[in-house]
Amino acid sequence: MKVDSLTVGMIHTNCYLLWDETADNAAAIIDPGCEAGRIMQRIKEFGLHPKMILLTHGHFDHVLGVPDLLREYPGLPVYITEADYPLAVTGGQFQAPMGEVDSVSFYDEGDTVKLGNLTIEVLRTPGHTPGGVVLRVNDTLFTGDTLFPGSCGRTDFEGGSTVEMQQSLKRLEELDGNYTVYPGHMQSTTLDQERKTNPFFRHL
Repeated sequence: MKVDSLTVGMIHTNCYLLWDETADNAAAIIDPGCEAGRIMQRIKEFGLHPKMILLTHGHFDHVLGVPDLLREYPGLPVYITEADYPLAVTGGQFQAPMGEVDSVSFYDEGDTVKLGNLTIEVLRTPGHTPGGVVLRVNDTLFTGDTLFPGSCGRTDFEGGSTVEMQQSLKRLEELDGNYTVYPGHMQSTTLDQERKTNPFFRHL
């Protein structure tokens, strides 16, 4: 399993490429928020074969690269929760719409997605948005805007909930073992590090 990251757009969103080098470099594109050209260039540099686009939630800075990627890779399935799909389509309060996607696939709590020999597990973690998810692959978490180094996602946007965010953070804190954490913004961290130092975890 390999992971590469690009920081895209003016809000400095992390887009991740996840691939299985044992399965002909089958790849997932996680949260392509902008700059699809840069993402495609990186895909070519690594010789990847995109199989899916995975969205942790529906905010514009995580989804706006989807239409350009679908023009390059027609029919690529785009996974998102049904709860967050309208937000992605319309842009919500930000008025930056992704638009309808013909190849949308809905996933939610407890679902798994196969990527080569990898199994991607979906953990529903609302709070930042109603349908936000964390994606777990082996000892790695892609946390979107749920968990950041020393912080967590905002809950004052449309559809946000402080109570749900606290519940989602508690769930992550209580996962067994340590994980590498790849957040939607900022640098990577580990779950053990956040358990020790993140004030939102310590508050719980």
